Amino acid sequence: MVRPCFQIDLPSPRKTAELAAMIGGLLRPGDVLLLEGEIGAGKTHFARSLIQSQMDTPEDVPSPTFTLVQTYDTGTGEIWHSDLYRLTDVSEVMELGLDEAMERAICLIEWPDRLGPDTPDTALHLRFDTLSDSARRITLSWAQGDWDDRLASLKTERAHG
Repeated sequence: MVRPCFQIDLPSPRKTAELAAMIGGLLRPGDVLLLEGEIGAGKTHFARSLIQSQMDTPEDVPSPTFTLVQTYDTGTGEIWHSDLYRLTDVSEVMELGLDEAMERAICLIEWPDRLGPDTPDTALHLRFDTLSDSARRITLSWAQGDWDDRLASLKTERAHG
């Protein structure tokens, strides 16, 4: 059972990118981030910002809407960015190789409801809600894993920031 932990209001795309970079610095291979929210809520912007923050030389990070998966080699390890919106059956997740990637790479997954029973228990859930044209609220939650410890500095900084 996923439990909400805390919310962060982000007044601009720049603040969203800063949060993505902060979270990116906490990740390691085997971590899965589930990015939830309506179309246009900022999931892809967040993922793009996180990926670019982990690159030695930031490059273009296209949306995986049509390719379903984009992979990137970074100093932290391989990052898989997937958009499952177009999947129609849970079995298609295995065809993409996402089940194996979730064990060895950092995975950012948009539309994670398509994972069904393959949703990892240790995933970090990020729910994106639109507050205005540029402002977003992100709710971070998880069921298992060491996210309490890993996100402690983020919670402290947000409380003082």
